[in-house]
Amino acid sequence: MAAVKTKLKAKSSTYFSVGIPLESLLIGIAQQHYNNCFLKKRFSNGMNIPNILTIFRILLVPVFIIFVIQNNLSMALVIFILAGITDGLDGFIARILGHRTVIGAYLDPIADKFLLISAYLSLTIKGMLPGWLSVVVVSRDIIILSGVVILSVMDKRPAIRPSILSKITTVFQITTIVLVLFYAASQNAYFNLLIAITAGLTILSGLAYIYNGVRIMGESHWENPPL
Repeated sequence: MAAVKTKLKAKSSTYFSVGIPLESLLIGIAQQHYNNCFLKKRFSNGMNIPNILTIFRILLVPVFIIFVIQNNLSMALVIFILAGITDGLDGFIARILGHRTVIGAYLDPIADKFLLISAYLSLTIKGMLPGWLSVVVVSRDIIILSGVVILSVMDKRPAIRPSILSKITTVFQITTIVLVLFYAASQNAYFNLLIAITAGLTILSGLAYIYNGVRIMGESHWENPPL
């Protein structure tokens, strides 16, 4: 233990001597010493901390739906926000500790889609969201999933990197859910405007996915565009 402390102290002195910020110091130490950590040995099969958080987020979905069905919108909002926190946390941990895995790259977007689709469908069934909006959101995700399956059958593997338009769309989709849960049944002109913007962005990002997918299918040599 004393030897480890001495080693860490020596490394810390080296970092500060060259003017590296404290955050970089901590990340550097974590990355350098993680190779000897028992967690890596234990979760070397892909079941690392970020993936566990992702699976936990998937398990939160039925809990969220139950609270919506029971009209306990406050707890539904808490669960939805908790799921969002785990989404940001798993990516942060994956970057710091180098826990990026292939299964994580697939599980993370699946968990996000599972949560959003469940939220839109359950709130539509409860009459808190217009049915046409849920149709737009779900249809876009079905198109994306179908495109990924078709490209996999064609032995084409585009990089799973969301575009800026896709990220903005996701932000508006999440914002819509949060405001619906927070303000319950109270809707006004601003809320209707938010729904219209969310629908428009969803349609545009869906068309962008279709364009990129068709372009990849038609190329014999392709680069990996953001999906």
